[in-house]
Amino acid sequence: MIIKIDVTNQKIAEEVLSVQLASYKVEAELIDCYDIPPLRDTVSTLQRCGETFYGYYVDGELGGVISVKIEGDIIDIHRLMVHPKHFRKGIAKRLLDFIESHGEGDETLIVSTGSKNTPAISFYKKSGFVKMGEVKVKEGLSITSFEKKRKRNYR
Repeated sequence: MIIKIDVTNQKIAEEVLSVQLASYKVEAELIDCYDIPPLRDTVSTLQRCGETFYGYYVDGELGGVISVKIEGDIIDIHRLMVHPKHFRKGIAKRLLDFIESHGEGDETLIVSTGSKNTPAISFYKKSGFVKMGEVKVKEGLSITSFEKKRKRNYR
Protein backbone atom coordinates (compact mmCIF):
# COMPACT_ATOMS: atom_id res chain seq x y z
CA MET A 1 0.00 0.00 0.00
CA ILE A 2 1.32 3.46 -0.94
CA ILE A 3 0.40 6.46 1.18
CA LYS A 4 1.61 10.01 1.58
CA ILE A 5 3.78 10.23 4.68
CA ASP A 6 4.69 13.18 6.85
CA VAL A 7 8.42 13.32 7.55
CA THR A 8 7.93 16.18 9.99
CA ASN A 9 6.64 13.44 12.29
CA GLN A 10 9.67 12.20 14.28
CA LYS A 11 8.75 8.50 14.15
CA ILE A 12 8.07 8.54 10.41
CA ALA A 13 11.28 10.48 9.74
CA GLU A 14 13.20 7.85 11.71
CA GLU A 15 11.61 5.06 9.63
CA VAL A 16 12.39 6.89 6.37
CA LEU A 17 15.99 7.48 7.44
CA SER A 18 16.38 3.80 8.31
CA VAL A 19 15.23 2.77 4.82
CA GLN A 20 17.34 5.48 3.21
CA LEU A 21 20.57 4.52 4.98
CA ALA A 22 20.14 0.83 4.20
CA SER A 23 19.26 1.51 0.57
CA TYR A 24 21.96 4.08 -0.15
CA LYS A 25 24.66 1.96 1.51
CA VAL A 26 24.00 -0.52 -1.30
CA GLU A 27 24.32 2.27 -3.88
CA ALA A 28 27.53 3.47 -2.22
CA GLU A 29 28.99 0.00 -2.64
CA LEU A 30 27.87 -0.17 -6.28
CA ILE A 31 29.41 3.18 -7.18
CA ASP A 32 32.38 2.74 -4.84
CA CYS A 33 31.79 6.08 -3.14
CA TYR A 34 30.66 6.30 0.46
CA ASP A 35 30.53 10.08 0.74
CA ILE A 36 27.14 10.65 -0.86
CA PRO A 37 24.56 13.11 0.50
CA PRO A 38 21.84 10.53 1.35
CA LEU A 39 24.25 8.84 3.77
CA ARG A 40 24.83 12.17 5.57
CA ASP A 41 21.13 12.88 6.17
CA THR A 42 19.71 12.96 9.68
CA VAL A 43 16.15 12.94 10.96
CA SER A 44 16.41 16.71 11.21
CA THR A 45 17.64 17.24 7.63
CA LEU A 46 14.89 14.97 6.31
CA GLN A 47 12.30 16.93 8.24
CA ARG A 48 13.51 20.19 6.67
CA CYS A 49 14.09 19.01 3.08
CA GLY A 50 10.82 20.33 1.64
CA GLU A 51 10.09 17.19 -0.37
CA THR A 52 6.76 15.35 -0.52
CA PHE A 53 7.17 11.74 0.58
CA TYR A 54 5.18 8.60 -0.21
CA GLY A 55 5.77 5.31 1.52
CA TYR A 56 5.20 1.74 0.42
CA TYR A 57 4.24 -0.48 3.31
CA VAL A 58 4.77 -4.24 3.47
CA ASP A 59 2.82 -5.88 6.30
CA GLY A 60 2.77 -2.60 8.23
CA GLU A 61 6.50 -1.96 7.74
CA LEU A 62 7.96 0.82 5.57
CA GLY A 63 9.62 -1.03 2.70
CA GLY A 64 10.16 1.74 0.16
CA VAL A 65 9.95 5.50 -0.24
CA ILE A 66 9.76 8.02 -3.06
CA SER A 67 10.03 11.76 -2.61
CA VAL A 68 9.38 14.54 -5.09
CA LYS A 69 9.43 18.27 -5.52
CA ILE A 70 7.04 19.70 -8.08
CA GLU A 71 7.75 23.01 -9.76
CA GLY A 72 5.43 23.94 -12.61
CA ASP A 73 5.33 21.01 -14.99
CA ILE A 74 8.50 19.38 -13.62
CA ILE A 75 8.24 16.47 -11.20
CA ASP A 76 11.69 16.12 -9.69
CA ILE A 77 12.19 12.73 -8.09
CA HIS A 78 14.65 13.38 -5.28
CA ARG A 79 14.68 9.94 -3.67
CA LEU A 80 13.55 6.50 -4.70
CA MET A 81 14.66 3.90 -2.23
CA VAL A 82 13.76 0.38 -1.20
CA HIS A 83 15.02 -1.38 1.89
CA PRO A 84 17.44 -4.13 0.74
CA LYS A 85 15.34 -6.85 2.37
CA HIS A 86 12.56 -5.87 -0.06
CA PHE A 87 14.67 -5.69 -3.23
CA ARG A 88 13.28 -7.43 -6.32
CA LYS A 89 9.65 -7.25 -5.20
CA GLY A 90 8.62 -4.54 -7.66
CA ILE A 91 8.36 -1.84 -4.99
CA ALA A 92 10.43 0.76 -6.85
CA LYS A 93 8.31 0.26 -9.97
CA ARG A 94 5.08 0.62 -7.99
CA LEU A 95 6.31 3.82 -6.35
CA LEU A 96 7.39 5.28 -9.69
CA ASP A 97 4.10 4.28 -11.33
CA PHE A 98 2.23 5.89 -8.44
CA ILE A 99 3.97 9.23 -9.01
CA GLU A 100 3.42 9.03 -12.76
CA SER A 101 -0.28 8.22 -12.40
CA HIS A 102 -0.97 11.13 -10.05
CA GLY A 103 0.16 13.94 -12.33
CA GLU A 104 -2.20 16.65 -13.42
CA GLY A 105 -1.22 17.31 -17.03
CA ASP A 106 1.71 17.33 -19.41
CA GLU A 107 4.69 16.89 -17.16
CA THR A 108 8.33 16.02 -17.28
CA LEU A 109 9.72 13.69 -14.66
CA ILE A 110 13.40 14.10 -13.85
CA VAL A 111 15.69 11.93 -11.76
CA SER A 112 19.41 11.34 -11.28
CA THR A 113 21.58 8.56 -9.93
CA GLY A 114 25.21 7.59 -9.60
CA SER A 115 26.63 6.85 -13.06
CA LYS A 116 28.05 3.55 -11.83
CA ASN A 117 24.69 2.45 -10.37
CA THR A 118 23.87 0.12 -13.25
CA PRO A 119 20.74 -1.40 -11.63
CA ALA A 120 19.18 2.08 -11.20
CA ILE A 121 20.22 3.19 -14.69
CA SER A 122 18.72 0.04 -16.18
CA PHE A 123 15.54 0.56 -14.12
CA TYR A 124 15.04 4.14 -15.31
CA LYS A 125 15.73 3.28 -18.96
CA LYS A 126 13.32 0.34 -18.75
CA SER A 127 10.75 2.72 -17.25
CA GLY A 128 10.95 5.02 -20.27
CA PHE A 129 13.43 7.60 -19.03
CA VAL A 130 16.00 9.04 -21.44
CA LYS A 131 19.55 9.91 -20.40
CA MET A 132 20.02 13.68 -20.51
CA GLY A 133 23.56 14.05 -19.27
CA GLU A 134 26.32 13.14 -16.90
CA VAL A 135 28.14 15.42 -14.47
CA LYS A 136 31.40 14.66 -12.71
CA VAL A 137 30.91 15.61 -9.06
CA LYS A 138 34.43 14.73 -7.96
CA GLU A 139 37.13 12.23 -8.80
CA GLY A 140 35.46 8.83 -9.04
CA LEU A 141 31.89 10.12 -8.76
CA SER A 142 29.60 11.09 -11.62
CA ILE A 143 25.84 11.61 -11.61
CA THR A 144 23.65 10.69 -14.60
CA SER A 145 20.39 12.56 -15.12
CA PHE A 146 17.29 11.27 -16.86
CA GLU A 147 13.95 12.64 -17.93
CA LYS A 148 10.65 11.31 -19.10
CA LYS A 149 8.01 13.40 -20.79
CA ARG A 150 4.49 12.24 -20.38
CA LYS A 151 1.11 13.37 -21.53
CA ARG A 152 -2.00 12.74 -19.51
CA ASN A 153 -5.06 11.47 -21.33
CA TYR A 154 -7.78 14.04 -20.81
CA ARG A 155 -11.30 12.71 -20.84
